[in-house]
Amino acid sequence: MAETVLDYEAEAAHYDRTRGGVPRAGAAAEAVLRLVPSGARTLLDLACGTGLVTERLVRPGLRVYGADAAHAMLRVAAGRVPGRVVRADARRLPLPDASLDAVCAVWLLHLVPFAADVVAEAARVLRPGGVLIATVDKDAAHDVGSDIDAILRPHRRAGAASDRSDLITRYTAAHGLVPAADTRFTGHGQGRTPRDTVRKLRAGHFASWFHGDPATADTLAAALAALPDQDRRRPDPRYRLASFTGRG
Repeated sequence: MAETVLDYEAEAAHYDRTRGGVPRAGAAAEAVLRLVPSGARTLLDLACGTGLVTERLVRPGLRVYGADAAHAMLRVAAGRVPGRVVRADARRLPLPDASLDAVCAVWLLHLVPFAADVVAEAARVLRPGGVLIATVDKDAAHDVGSDIDAILRPHRRAGAASDRSDLITRYTAAHGLVPAADTRFTGHGQGRTPRDTVRKLRAGHFASWFHGDPATADTLAAALAALPDQDRRRPDPRYRLASFTGRG
């Protein structure tokens, strides 16, 4: 997963602190478990990162594993789910065909230009009747109708998102997976402030949807800097999780 926007080897040391920590991870884990069938016995958390979500995917009879491409992330995850994490590219998992009941990909598909390959690999390792659970439309979820969004919205290019729900539905259908259910959860601690939005805009954090030139970025930064309450967080986003089930 080397094509992702951020360097996750460098991010590992402060990733949890800057991504909503335990409240956000707990909300994500609860949402995933709502979509995991009651009879599932094995679940793989793709791009598990530091394992903060993975260790909270707890249910009697369910064995949970994690996989990530970043060595630094896995060092942290190994302390949380010892003996159950592996370094692996999400497109080339070290697992046999039809070996898992469920696969989840939380906050992954929006980051990569090869979402179709990730879906294909997840489908390969799922048993007949298995389920793929993934966050979709993540960038869109950050538009919460705030004053920040009123400035950014005209420059959003939702069509470029690699985790658009219609795209993921198409990719899964190509491998015999059909839409099953979905749910939403709160991205605790992810509400934006004007000041931090300017910083992220300058740092290129919005590359998945903003393709403006430097002059446009300057104009947006000035408008954001003029907003009141520069350090007050606007409402947290509500992320969508969708599940896709195989026939069998």
